[in-house]
Amino acid sequence: MSNESEASTVGRSGRPTHLRKVVIPAAGLGTRFLPATKATPKEMLPVIDKPAIQYVVEEAVAAGLDDVLMITGRNKRPVEDHFDRAYELEGALEAKGDRERLAAVRASSELAAVHYVRQGDPRGLGHAVLCAAPHVGDEPFAVLLGDDLIDPRDPLLSRMIDVQKQYGGSVIALIAVEPDQIHLYGCAATLPVEGKSDLVRVTDLVEKPPTGTAPSNLAIIGRYVLAPAVFDVLRETQPGRGGEIQLTDALRTLATDPSIGGPVHGVLFNGRRYDTGDRADYLRTIVKLACERDDLGPGFREWLEGFVAKGFSD
Repeated sequence: MSNESEASTVGRSGRPTHLRKVVIPAAGLGTRFLPATKATPKEMLPVIDKPAIQYVVEEAVAAGLDDVLMITGRNKRPVEDHFDRAYELEGALEAKGDRERLAAVRASSELAAVHYVRQGDPRGLGHAVLCAAPHVGDEPFAVLLGDDLIDPRDPLLSRMIDVQKQYGGSVIALIAVEPDQIHLYGCAATLPVEGKSDLVRVTDLVEKPPTGTAPSNLAIIGRYVLAPAVFDVLRETQPGRGGEIQLTDALRTLATDPSIGGPVHGVLFNGRRYDTGDRADYLRTIVKLACERDDLGPGFREWLEGFVAKGFSD
């Protein structure tokens, strides 16, 4: 693992030579998936044969982020166990000579250096990010939300890191949504950046704007690269929508006053994204990914085509 000297910053806006740290909030209750999440963390729900949160950690590692901090809560012990060694299981697989499954079991514990801190009170995403301040320190860092899976063929996070290195400040991921859906998201007002078709300067942000009031149809999704100045802002941010400390509100402060911690830019993403926080999208994600798997795809697609042809009856 890289040592601390490999990451250097310039001021509170931070322009690192090597951004290493990523924060993954994982303290939510997963109420949309009850009763399945009564005793199982929503982050551990399988997407085929890996829990959703492993895809997120793999994305971070692929972008060069090898220092992972998970913000957890009560009943999240299975998340910690998943990224730890399982010596009894490994021993049993090794005794059987099952090298393929042994490699799969070990992979999660060898991905990165994974640390944990508990969010004692469920006070919102902004508060969860603030819990990371002692670990992150005075350097830029990424935040990845576990409900959003980004296809590895579309390296969104790497692009965001490159933007942060070039411009400093903070970077958020934006997607265009239908106007009648924007009230479900944080929404950005933006200005174009000359010569950059996938990049905008964020001038304002609104968390879940009421219908008809959104400044655009650009919605924030769960990928952020943040300047450490966001911690100072979060400490002063009052509870907003839902009585929670909203990360969007803190980023709005940075966007409207770049002197605090650099500008806020948005990367416009039109690649493959899977929302595993919604039950219907979760099912669609599994179907899409299963169809693309070399080991599962051919047989699964054949069955699926027949199932559809028979009018969804077997």
